[in-house]
Amino acid sequence: MGLGWQRVRRISRAAFRPVRGRDLSLHAAAITFYSAIAVVPVALLAIWLTGLAAGADRVRQLTAYAIETLPDAIGADRATAALIDAGLHLTPAFALAALLPASLYGEGLRRAFVSVADPPGPDESLVGWRGRLLLLPLLAPAPALLLSILLALPLTTRLFRQGGWQAALGVVLSFLAVWLVLTPVLIWVFRVVGPGRPDWLSTVGLGSFTAANLSGFLHGFVLFCSLPLDLGLPFGGFEEVGAGVAVLLWLYLFHVIVLAGYSATLALSRWRRRRRPAAPMLNSGTDPAPRT
Repeated sequence: MGLGWQRVRRISRAAFRPVRGRDLSLHAAAITFYSAIAVVPVALLAIWLTGLAAGADRVRQLTAYAIETLPDAIGADRATAALIDAGLHLTPAFALAALLPASLYGEGLRRAFVSVADPPGPDESLVGWRGRLLLLPLLAPAPALLLSILLALPLTTRLFRQGGWQAALGVVLSFLAVWLVLTPVLIWVFRVVGPGRPDWLSTVGLGSFTAANLSGFLHGFVLFCSLPLDLGLPFGGFEEVGAGVAVLLWLYLFHVIVLAGYSATLALSRWRRRRRPAAPMLNSGTDPAPRT
């Protein structure tokens, strides 16, 4: 038991060595700043593309289940309904205009990933534009990813409304749906948007693990929205300000998890690469004979 715990501690120290001394909180806050600008344009573009692929009426029908189930204590249902309606009414001109702020998310991720890489890579030119351009391809599968969640909503919301074990099953199925959708997104972000090019096995394994953590975290945010909290109390009664600060706080914690997952992915990939050249020597059991 003691040896197993020591091994876990060694693995944990190795996984988070890349961010040691690099102020993970500061880099997560930097991504949160970019995401605060990009999150609404990204959501609008994803909803607009999904409406083009599946039809606006179909999207409204599927999202109605989520809107009715979302907690209304702090207006999460009204905000979601307004966002979906705006996305479905987006015009091509407005969609083109939304690309620039949406791409800022890629810039924030790339800058933070470059800063936490260990050892730090060479100084990149146009690091911001690299991140922006490398993130934009994720818009192509956005309709399929979003539809996969929307198609699961009727079942999960119906189970949740029944209460008891059915509600627990609905939460589990919702967790699995979000996990499966976030996994390919994080694999792309860790492997392509971030520097260092971690190997595929490390990226898929830890990208999926990070996606599972984020799925649970997002469901925790839904639970938070159901609490009867007076978010405007610390801000002189301005509920809108309190709600905005609460969303930014959850975004910040979201990106702490993303940065930790990327750090662990880089550490595992480098450990595997260090072991790879020694594998033939270990398998042979003898030193190769010198050439004459």
